Amino acid sequence: MEIHLSYHFKPWLRKYGRWLLPVSILLMLGIWAAVARWSGLPAFILPSPGRVVMRFWQAMMDGSLVRHTIYTLLEVVLGMGAGVFLATLLGYALARSPLLEKVLSPYLVASQAVPVVAIAPLLVIWFGPGLGSKVLICALIVFFPVLVNTIVGLRAVPRELRELMYSLRADRRQMLHHLEIPAALPVFLGGLRIGATLSVIGAVVGEFVGSDRGLGFLVNVARNQYDTALVFVAVFTLILLAVCLYGLVVLAERRWLAWMRQPSPLQEVD
Repeated sequence: MEIHLSYHFKPWLRKYGRWLLPVSILLMLGIWAAVARWSGLPAFILPSPGRVVMRFWQAMMDGSLVRHTIYTLLEVVLGMGAGVFLATLLGYALARSPLLEKVLSPYLVASQAVPVVAIAPLLVIWFGPGLGSKVLICALIVFFPVLVNTIVGLRAVPRELRELMYSLRADRRQMLHHLEIPAALPVFLGGLRIGATLSVIGAVVGEFVGSDRGLGFLVNVARNQYDTALVFVAVFTLILLAVCLYGLVVLAERRWLAWMRQPSPLQEVD
């Protein structure tokens, strides 16, 4: 029955699938507008979509939204870059050395048992309320998923392929470039997808704790002033940042993993 339904829905999805997202967004906005209008709630509790759009335009015109968005994006990009770089290096070392993994794994797992929200105030105290502490928080929250996926991806390389490379007298650099990186890349990019969205959360956490700039700071200011429309503007901007970063990773995945979608010579013969 499930296979039968899936068979009949595939042509419909191919024809109308591109309309699902716009229709769902319009439906959500319609429900939101109806609740805001007929629920009797004041605007400082639940503003209408129109009021949020007006507040968005006002924040764009006075430059505050652009200024805070650029600062948060800078934190995210620097923190994500640092976290991915360190996680990749350490992940490769742990994948190559079981002894090193036994030594460091308890500390790495223990570091994830403590929420970043709990240690963010300490990091702000130690490194100051400036850009450095926010970048560090972003890097910490991105580090672990990328590290785990790097280790899993490298250890998933088939033993037969390794033996083939050894038989061809491949050195360590050739092994890494021609076998380990291509084989581990799909799993690594899966961790990078998670890290791209988590990096935005890390930046906001740091800005909540202590900052005078950024979208998290803007949310704090708007909350204290009961400017709920501005809170919605900042939240939707954060969502847009996360979606854009996720989309960039997906585009990179399509480009770097295009070879996986190419048919093999045997398939072409068939």
